[in-house]
Amino acid sequence: METVVSGIRSTGKLHLGNYYGAVKNFIEMQENYNCFFFIADWHALTTHPTASEMHDNVRQVVVEYLAAGIDPEKATIYVQSDVPEITELYLYLNMNAYLGELERSASFKDKVRSHPDNVNAGLLTYPTLMAADILIHRATKVPVGKDQEQHLEMARTFGNRFNRLYNEDYFPEPYAFSSTQKLVKIPGLDGKGKMGKSEGEGNAIFLSDTPEAIRKKVMKALTDAGPTAENQAKPDYIQNLFDLMAVVSSKDTVAHFDQLYNSCQIRYGDFKKQLAEDMIAATEPMRSRINDIANDHEYVKKVVNLGAEKARASAQKTISDVRQLIGLKSF
Repeated sequence: METVVSGIRSTGKLHLGNYYGAVKNFIEMQENYNCFFFIADWHALTTHPTASEMHDNVRQVVVEYLAAGIDPEKATIYVQSDVPEITELYLYLNMNAYLGELERSASFKDKVRSHPDNVNAGLLTYPTLMAADILIHRATKVPVGKDQEQHLEMARTFGNRFNRLYNEDYFPEPYAFSSTQKLVKIPGLDGKGKMGKSEGEGNAIFLSDTPEAIRKKVMKALTDAGPTAENQAKPDYIQNLFDLMAVVSSKDTVAHFDQLYNSCQIRYGDFKKQLAEDMIAATEPMRSRINDIANDHEYVKKVVNLGAEKARASAQKTISDVRQLIGLKSF
């Protein structure tokens, strides 16, 4: 079977963007591929979380992976920092990653603009660590969102560069992959971009949110007085809400409200009430399992330990090969 690798940063609870952009695909992929799904706690260090935040966030992601339907018997669920071989490969890749190409990364430029007081080396070399995450298992398929496609291209660049340097066709080229054949970007409720944990509590619908919390967040989402002409183009913040509805609602529901918008008859209160109820229905199966799994401490620990063992077995084989190719042999 082909190998699939993907991960989610441990910066808090999972939201609809994580689920529809990644986890839903993971659940389908685990049936047909050799899957490695990890919690990216090293990546989270670029934002300097406290020790207690880090521990709680990592555990929360493991719990929500399981609640969403990832099966530890079918896929390898592991914590990034439990596999030290990743950092060794990260070192080797950094030796042949150039400052100019790292500075051109779109995500690095965004971070520099939004957080100019925290431009650290971890942010600059984020693409090489991501490449190490993928190449350590010699993966060929990586389920990523549209915002990560450039990083995946850089992973191919670093892998191919290693192959050329050491005259060996060792690392395969990893490509973006979705079981739906379409990469999904889930917009946030603030109308400014994608859904994310770092954009504020009101921007994201979390899998663990109560129905009351979901209704409150959706009703606060930015709207306007409505269209003034038939078939008028939707402003970005309105289009975002329609894009969210397209993910959680039926096609008939989306078509109904689209028709109301195009005929200048839409009432945003009714629209948002429908959107909220469909979000509640979409998250209900996971919400009820999250608390049960979170309270089973032994089970969560067993899953993490099993995942670490399986992931390290794969990573150790790669590092052994890489050391030999580079010439770092034991005497």
